[in-house]
Amino acid sequence: MPYLLNLIYLLTFLIASPWLLYKALTTGKYRRGLWTKLTGRVPFRSLRADTIVVWFHGVSVGEIHLLRQVVAAYRKRFPHHQCVISTTTDTGYDEARKHFADLPVFFWPFDFTWSVKTALGRVQPDLVVLAEGELWPNFLRLAKRRSVKIAVINGRMSPRSARNHRRLRWLTRGLFRRLNVCAAQTEEYAAQFRMLGAANVLVTGSVKYDGVDTDRRNPRTLEMRELLGIGPEELVLVAGSTQDPEEEIILGIYRRALESHPNLRLILVPRQKERFEPVAQLLEKSGLPFVRRSQIRGLTPRGSPVVLLDTFGELSAVWGLADVAFVGGSLDGKRGGQNMIEPAAYGAAVLFGPHTWNFKDTVARLLACGGALAVQDAADLDRQVIQLLADAEKRSRLGDAARRFVLSQQGATARTIAALARLWQDESRELAA
Repeated sequence: MPYLLNLIYLLTFLIASPWLLYKALTTGKYRRGLWTKLTGRVPFRSLRADTIVVWFHGVSVGEIHLLRQVVAAYRKRFPHHQCVISTTTDTGYDEARKHFADLPVFFWPFDFTWSVKTALGRVQPDLVVLAEGELWPNFLRLAKRRSVKIAVINGRMSPRSARNHRRLRWLTRGLFRRLNVCAAQTEEYAAQFRMLGAANVLVTGSVKYDGVDTDRRNPRTLEMRELLGIGPEELVLVAGSTQDPEEEIILGIYRRALESHPNLRLILVPRQKERFEPVAQLLEKSGLPFVRRSQIRGLTPRGSPVVLLDTFGELSAVWGLADVAFVGGSLDGKRGGQNMIEPAAYGAAVLFGPHTWNFKDTVARLLACGGALAVQDAADLDRQVIQLLADAEKRSRLGDAARRFVLSQQGATARTIAALARLWQDESRELAA
C-alpha cells in the first residue's frame, strides 16, 4: 500500500507539474519550503533528552489562528514539553512565524514515505495534534509505527469530505482507527468520525469561539480606525474573505447605498492573495476613490471612501469596525463560507450567503438566536444591506444577539486541553500497570 500511494502521489505530481510550474513562475506560489516538503528535512532536530515533543499542525491561516490559544493553553499546562508548529501554505507559514516567534516553525512534509520518515526522525514527536483534520495515510501509518500519539482537535468534516470517505470507507477506515483522540466541534461531526472508524471521539465545541475579541475598543481595532481615517460619524460596511464575483457585487451595492448614506465607508478584504490585484483593477474600473492598505504610510485621506485590505492578519481587527459585515465565500456554492464568528463577536450586523456548510452549526445557531441574516442571492444581499444601513435599531438587535451567542459558546480550548492531557494520564496508567 505505501508503495502504491507513493506511485499515485508521483503520478499526480507529474500531471500537475506544468500547472504548478506556471503558478510558481507567475505568482510565486509553491516555491517556499518545497525542498522541506519533498525531503522531510525540516529545520528542527529534536535533542530529546527525555523531553516530550508535541507537534501541532495547521494547514493554513485559519487553522494557525485557532492554534494560537490552544498552544498557549497547552504550554501553560505542560511548560516542560517542547512544542513545534507546522503548516502547509505560504500564508500559514507567515502567520505561524508571526504568532509563534519563539517556537520552531516549518512546512509539513509531502506524504511520500521518505519525506515522512525523515521528518518524523528529525522531530521525534511524542504527540501530533492536527487542527480540524488533515489525515494523510503514510504519515499516520509511520507515526503509529513509531508509537506517536495522534490527535485531531476542533475536528470537522464537510459534506463533500464525508461523502468521499464513505465511498472509500474500505480504504480510509484504517486512517481514523489510528487516531488516539478526536475532539470534534459538534455532535454531527463526531458521529461522522465515529462512522468512519474513529474510536475515542468527544465533542468539545469550536475553539474559534475562544480566540475572538468581543471588545471593539481593543488596541488593534482602534489602531486600524485611526490608520484608515474612519470618523465616529461614519458607517462602515466590511466585506471580508470575499471570492470572485462577490467583490463586484458588493461594489454595486456600495455605489447604490452611497446615494442615501454619503458617510458610508467600504472595506474590501479578498480571501486570497491572488485576488488582491484583480480586485484593485476592478476598483480602478469602478471609478470609486480607493486606497490599498499595503500603500498606506500615514492616515488614509478622507477622499478614499473605499479601502482594499491587501494584507494578511488584519481582518480580525477590521471586523471590529463594521456596522454591517458581509462574510464571503458564501454566494456561489463553491467554497462553503468563511468564518463569521469574529464579526459576530464584535456585535456587527452579520450577513452571509446560502452556501455556508463549512460553518453549518454556527450558522444554524446564529440564525436561531436572531444574530445574523442569511441572504439567498446578490439581489437579496442588496436589499438586506440597504435596510440595515437605514435601520440602526435592527443593526443593534442583530449585533447584540450575535455577541451574546459567541460568549455563550466559549470554553472549547479548556475542553480540548483536558482531552490532550488525558492522553498522558492514560499513558501513565499503562506504565503503572
